[in-house]
Amino acid sequence: MSRVTAKICGLSTPKTLDAAIGGGASHVGFVFFPPSPRAVSFDVASGLAARVPDGIARVGVFVDPDNALVDQAVASARLDAIQLHQTAPERVVALRRRGLEAWAVVAVKTRADLDRAAAYRGAADAILYDAKTPAGAALPGGMGVRFDWTLLDGFRHPLPWALSGGLDADNVADAARRTGARLVDVSSGVETAPGVKDVDKIAAFLKAVATC
Repeated sequence: MSRVTAKICGLSTPKTLDAAIGGGASHVGFVFFPPSPRAVSFDVASGLAARVPDGIARVGVFVDPDNALVDQAVASARLDAIQLHQTAPERVVALRRRGLEAWAVVAVKTRADLDRAAAYRGAADAILYDAKTPAGAALPGGMGVRFDWTLLDGFRHPLPWALSGGLDADNVADAARRTGARLVDVSSGVETAPGVKDVDKIAAFLKAVATC
């Protein structure tokens, strides 16, 4: 069994969801952020969630959401966890109190950015390190940007963590070995265009993860 597990994020069709499940993904992600090309409606999310077997976690992706959005998404997609971009620690705490596992996303470009992770100790269940997107970018992630993995060298992680940002089938094994990540997260790296997942790319990514 692989020491590294994978989340395929931004899934929006039964075909690509089935590819993620069939390939061995441990987590599947549904985006609830309308500006994203990967965003899904509550109805679509509900249908997709119904296809996910026990043992695979359903993760909702949000950008500093209000309570109503999270509540409706949780009810529709039967979420196991929420992934929170651009969300202050106190909001993470409030949302986590709703009985959900909460992942706080820390956007990384410099070593100083990693220090923000400590603020989520006691607030989140886990940290997802993602690459910081360019200034003025419309989206907080999913843009194929990666950060310098050597920034994680010797860093004392305050919480369990996962690695995201610019991963694909060609670099994920190296990324996992280089950083020690035990959960990797991909979105744009298994697409042919923004929001358009590819079953072959998903299969190749998960096959690469299985070699770690």
